[in-house]
Amino acid sequence: MKNPQAYKPALIIIDMINDFHFHHGKILAEKAMNIIKPINELKTAFHEQDLPVIYVNDHYNLWKADLDTIMNHCHNSVSERILHEIHPSPDDYFLIKPKHSAFYGTALNTLLHQLGVNLLVMTGIAGNICVLFSANDAYMREYRLHIPHDCTASNDDHDNENALKMMENVLKANISSFSENNYNISSLFPS
Repeated sequence: MKNPQAYKPALIIIDMINDFHFHHGKILAEKAMNIIKPINELKTAFHEQDLPVIYVNDHYNLWKADLDTIMNHCHNSVSERILHEIHPSPDDYFLIKPKHSAFYGTALNTLLHQLGVNLLVMTGIAGNICVLFSANDAYMREYRLHIPHDCTASNDDHDNENALKMMENVLKANISSFSENNYNISSLFPS
């Protein structure tokens, strides 16, 4: 980056549109409920400052899918409340991914370049798998990273903490919570 003081962040929300039909899915759904409020507060702050919000989600082998198709596929008694509370807004971007990383096989990198983004605030599930793999790919593409510790969840809290520590120590991610700064995005990332 030419000017390390000039950041343009994007909020990345990973795999929160989910059917939770997998081993330990109900556990992860419970953990996901705990991170919805801080993610939505971040999302509101990004919207208020006209900053991009990008959902990147598993495609569930629905290659022709759009947001509505994925939402309908994922809707069930376990996911219903989560889907209702974390639903993308009309101005949000929505991309599907075939594997763990938000970058692998997606248009995310191209979209971020087109938007002029150089810092990613990554949130979602699972912190020790898809968020970690996405953060690693972002770091290799030289994006700055902020991964708020209260905005990621994994099946196991210990695994989530280990993933956050790895992202902090190896990928140079800031893992502090935005609530500590009252979600004032512009003061954290001056343009």
